[in-house]
Amino acid sequence: MSSETLERIARNKNVARAAARQLSMEQLHKLAEVIEEVIEQKKDEEQQRQEEEAAKERKRSEILEAITEAGLSVDDLVVEPPRRKRGRPPKNASKG
Repeated sequence: MSSETLERIARNKNVARAAARQLSMEQLHKLAEVIEEVIEQKKDEEQQRQEEEAAKERKRSEILEAITEAGLSVDDLVVEPPRRKRGRPPKNASKG
C-alpha cells in the first residue's frame, strides 16, 4: 500500500470504511495494534525532539548570559574572515 493510499484513507472516513470492509476482524485488530504502536513511537519522538529543543534553548540562554556578564556582545565573538580578492592575478605578476 502506498503512502498516497494511506493518506487518502486517513483523510476520508468513507474511504477508510471501504478499505476496512476488505479486511477480516483479525486483520483489523492487528492493524489497530500496529497503528497504536506507530502513534506511540511518533509521540515519543516528538517529546524527545521538544526536550532537545528546550535543552538547546537553555544552553543558548546560559551562554548569552555569560557573554553579557563578561561585558561582551555576540558581535565581539564573531570574527569576519578576511575577504579574498576575486579573479585571476595579472599575467605579469609572476615575473619579477
